[in-house]
Amino acid sequence: MNISLYELLFSISHITDMIDSNLNSHHEQVAYISFRLAEELGLPEDQKKNLILSAAIHDIGAFSIKRRLETLTFEANNGFEHAEAGAYLVSSFNAFADLVPIIRYHHLEWNYGKGREFKGRDVPLSSHLLHLADRIAILINKNGNILNQRNSIVKIIKDYSGNMLHPKLVKVFQKLSYKEDFWFAVINTDIIRKDLKKAFNDWELELNLNGLLDLSKFYSKIIDFRSNFTATHSKGVAIIAREIANLLKWSQNKASKIEISGYLHDLGKLAVPTEILEKPGKLTNNEMNIIKSHTFYTYHALDSIEGFGEIKEWAAFHHERLDGTGYPFKHNGKRLSVGSRILAVADIFTALTEDRPYRAGMGKDKTLMILDSMAREKAIDGDIVAKIEENYDLVNSIRQSAQNNIKKDYSLLF
Repeated sequence: MNISLYELLFSISHITDMIDSNLNSHHEQVAYISFRLAEELGLPEDQKKNLILSAAIHDIGAFSIKRRLETLTFEANNGFEHAEAGAYLVSSFNAFADLVPIIRYHHLEWNYGKGREFKGRDVPLSSHLLHLADRIAILINKNGNILNQRNSIVKIIKDYSGNMLHPKLVKVFQKLSYKEDFWFAVINTDIIRKDLKKAFNDWELELNLNGLLDLSKFYSKIIDFRSNFTATHSKGVAIIAREIANLLKWSQNKASKIEISGYLHDLGKLAVPTEILEKPGKLTNNEMNIIKSHTFYTYHALDSIEGFGEIKEWAAFHHERLDGTGYPFKHNGKRLSVGSRILAVADIFTALTEDRPYRAGMGKDKTLMILDSMAREKAIDGDIVAKIEENYDLVNSIRQSAQNNIKKDYSLLF
C-alpha cells in the first residue's frame, strides 16, 4: 500500500483552509509561490522538497479562526506563537524532522541580517523564503485582475526588503515577477495542483502503511489539539478500534488501516470553529448543523486519495447508524461495513469514558447501559458491543494508557 504524500498533505491542508473563505487554498498558494521562488533561486533539490513540504503545512500551529486570520495580516504580530506550535507538532513525525526549523522560523524577520540566527541557532534560508512566499500570497487579491496587481505587490515587497524580508530573496522575487505565467498560475488552483503534484511525483514522495500510520498520528494531534475538549479523543478512538479489530482476529495490516481511520475520523472538524468544539452546553440547531458537516468533509478530503477507499469509509461513516438515522449520508446497515461499525462503537465508547474539562468520564455500568441501549435500538452493532462488554477492563485500560500519553504531549504544547 503506497499513498501519494501530495494527495494526503494537500487534501488535509485544503480542509484547514476551509474554515474561512479568506483562507481558501492558502497553503497550496504559498507552496506554489515557494516552489517558483526556489526554482528561480536554483535551490538544491532536497532543500526545495523540504521547503514545499513545510509550505504545505506551515500554519498547522494556528488552531483557531482568530489565529489563522491573524496570519493573513501582512505585519503579523503573533507569528511566533503558531510557528513554534507548528514546529513542535511536526517534530513528532520523524520523516518531517528537516521541516522543524523551517516552520519554526517562518515568521522571523530578516532585521538587516540579524535574522540569520535566533537565540544562537542558525536560521535556514528556506525559512526566510517561506516567509516571503507567505507575505506575497497575502497581498494577492484573487478576485482582481492579477497583472494589474503586479506592480503594487512588487513595490510593497521591495519596501520591506532588508527589515522584514531577506533582500537577496526579494531580488529573486523581482526577477520572477517579470514572468506573466507566474501570476496567471498563482491564482489558478488547478494549475497549482498540477505543477505541485508533478514535483511530488518527481521526488517519489509516497508512504507505505507504516509511514501512513505515523503520519495519521501526527495529523490526529493537529485535529484534536485545537481544543482541550478533544485533545485526546482521536487517539482513544484509534486505539479502541484497533483493539476491537484484534479481538475480531483481523490481520495486522487491516488492523493498522482501521487504526489510521480512527486517527483521521474527525479530520473534517478542522473546518469547524473552535468556539463550537469548546462549547460545554447544548449546541444550537445552527451549531449542530455545522458539526454535522465534519464527517462529510472527512469523506471528501480522503476521497481524492488513491488507495484510501476502506480507510475513507471507515473514518467518515462513524456517525451513520444501522437504522439509517445517522448523518450525513443516512446509510443503513446494508451499506455499513464491519470497519465502519467498529469506528462507530469506538467513537461512542471513547466519548463516554474519556474525561472532558467539563465532566468526568462515565463508569463501566453507565457506559455499558448506553451501548446496550443503542444496540437494542439498532443504532450500533450489537456483536461489536458484546466484544466491548466481554473485554471491558482490557479495552478501557488500553484507552486510558493511550490517552494519558497523548495528554503529556498536549501539556507540553499548551
